Amino acid sequence: MTEVTQKAVVGVIGAGAMGSGIAHVAALHGHRVVLADAAEGAVDRARSNVARALAREVEKGRLSADHAAATLDRITPSPNGAPDLAPCDIVIETVVERLDVKLEVMRALEMAVPDDTLLATNTSSLSIASIAGGCRRPERVVGMHFFNPATSMPLVEIVAGARTEPAVGARVKRLAEEWGKTVVLAKDTPGFIVNRIARPFYGEAIRIAEEGIATPATIDWAMKTLGGFRMGPFELMDFIGHDVNYVVTETVWRAMYFDARYRPSIVQQRLLEAGLLGRKAGRGFYDYAAGSVAPAPTQDPSLGASIFSRVLAMLINEAVDALYLQVATADAIDVAMTKGMNYPKGLLAWGEAIGWAQILATLDALRTEYGEERYRASVLLRRLARDGTRISR
Repeated sequence: MTEVTQKAVVGVIGAGAMGSGIAHVAALHGHRVVLADAAEGAVDRARSNVARALAREVEKGRLSADHAAATLDRITPSPNGAPDLAPCDIVIETVVERLDVKLEVMRALEMAVPDDTLLATNTSSLSIASIAGGCRRPERVVGMHFFNPATSMPLVEIVAGARTEPAVGARVKRLAEEWGKTVVLAKDTPGFIVNRIARPFYGEAIRIAEEGIATPATIDWAMKTLGGFRMGPFELMDFIGHDVNYVVTETVWRAMYFDARYRPSIVQQRLLEAGLLGRKAGRGFYDYAAGSVAPAPTQDPSLGASIFSRVLAMLINEAVDALYLQVATADAIDVAMTKGMNYPKGLLAWGEAIGWAQILATLDALRTEYGEERYRASVLLRRLARDGTRISR
């Protein structure tokens, strides 16, 4: 199988925000990039966006004009899709997060590229084994999950499927590292590291608002002011878009056999159904129309502390459970959440600093009050609290 090097030709399927970002990164690091999208005009729009982004870098003195021009020249439009991808050594698909669509794309790619071309999927939550399972050569299929915007977010999750050849994972890992990315290896489980562990940041925040304990503005204030998070959960959901965020939550929930810890919110589902997708639609949990007034939070430290401790305990429990089930190593989990989600601290290190017994007490109190499996503590958390031990790294 061809080695993926700095001179490799990189194909990118899907010219949306993620695809154009990956194309930008690859071209910036010296690769010729074949960018393809079935939608008319999508590739041209993507190249224009890359050109504007490069121009801003030149204006700020971060990039020379010659380097910017060479980068854009390396992005080769392929408006008709897969037929022009034959020269590629690796192709990364970034199409919509639906298994049927990704399977269709992968099958088409196998007919358009040589047998030694690596096929990577940027899925954020779907099974790599399922995506590869529809392919003639599943051993060359691997998960290569970038975070948006790919040009500035440092993390890439590399996920091998059940039949992925080990050398394939190693090759895409080296490639991502050559692009300056921080790479973590994750097991092929729903949501991988980041999108699995992060679910309570959204779900528990919505639950608190549903109960009337606090408004979205107050919850966002608590998580930012008291917790040190860069964005509050409602701000972040609106920023990501409910068509993306809700779908990931539902996908993880279904893939986890309807585990209550990942249950989606009807409130968010209604926003999606109404087309209130967040910033890109002008309205989500907040109104972004010109002249709208942002709701004021209730800046009550005691209320904020209750909100923060509840959400944080849920997050730490997810991180501990991911470690217990060997989704990733302890270091990979903490790196993933700080680099992929901009969390102020690694959740496992945070849990050790607070004390496992305190985290467990918060969860047990919630489970006693609500009587729901949603708040069950990880077996590993109970052991850590009981034994007073630290996590091995």
